[in-house]
Amino acid sequence: MEEKRFALLIDSDNISAKYVKNILDELTKYGVVTNKRIYGDWTKTETSSWKDVLLKNSIQPMQQFAYTKGKNATDSFMIIDAMDILYSNTVEGFCLVTSDSDFTRLAARLREAGKMVVGMGESKTPEAFISACDKFTYLGNISGEDELEGSSKKEKKHTRKVGEIENAILTILDEKESADGKTKTDMGEVGSRLVKMYPDFDVRNYGYTKFSTFCEGLKSLKLYKTDKSILISAVNKDEEEVLKLLREIVGQAGTNGIDLGTLGQKLKEADPTFNVKKYGFSQFKKFIKSVPFLKITVDDKKNSNMVILK
Repeated sequence: MEEKRFALLIDSDNISAKYVKNILDELTKYGVVTNKRIYGDWTKTETSSWKDVLLKNSIQPMQQFAYTKGKNATDSFMIIDAMDILYSNTVEGFCLVTSDSDFTRLAARLREAGKMVVGMGESKTPEAFISACDKFTYLGNISGEDELEGSSKKEKKHTRKVGEIENAILTILDEKESADGKTKTDMGEVGSRLVKMYPDFDVRNYGYTKFSTFCEGLKSLKLYKTDKSILISAVNKDEEEVLKLLREIVGQAGTNGIDLGTLGQKLKEADPTFNVKKYGFSQFKKFIKSVPFLKITVDDKKNSNMVILK
């Protein structure tokens, strides 16, 4: 499959030159950049910091004089240029780098034309522009600024609360289960749906580098790793009760553990409604292997599988 072609359009009035290399690196996730343009009045002394950056990264400066004091002619030029590129039909996506809400309608118009729109901006970026993009990334995340370490530090001011994201994930899982009857959903599918709901969702906002690690930190979710993918499901109250029963039964058996078959019988006695299929498994052994605090060992003398606490 060919990579998507992107037009990178940068609003120099609202973005610092220090972010350029990080922007280009981030865009490699989406495709190849065929148009690299930056808009501003390059006769101003404050734009001098851009010179070396533009030369190193082969970015074309687009000159726009400020004809009237207090009016931003750069915005109009960038919007007109974006529409020209759109009608040339030479790209599949646009990356708009700005922290200005004036580009909200442009982002919406490009998406209406079937183009993917990636937005990038500083933490001051208005939510209207963020929502108009398919995906929005805060420049602080890709530049390494304000790095966090998991949930041990406070969320950034512009970040959505973890609880809001967690509830959204549970809603997605519930809708998928109702639609196809499955009790587990591919984690990649959940992540894609989440970004559609919240274009600025990024695990880096919370100090993580992987979506799977982020989900592992949420008590209401459970991950199942397979050879090909990672599946995710909601931990319901029934499962919490089953896990509690398992810990009690295996713990009472002592350090030698309990036979796998016996464990299944005792669990069924304690909870007659228990069924491994309810948790997405076809075998009790596989279900036990998925329990994080349990381990299956082989007793050669008894020629049986023993379950112990880790």
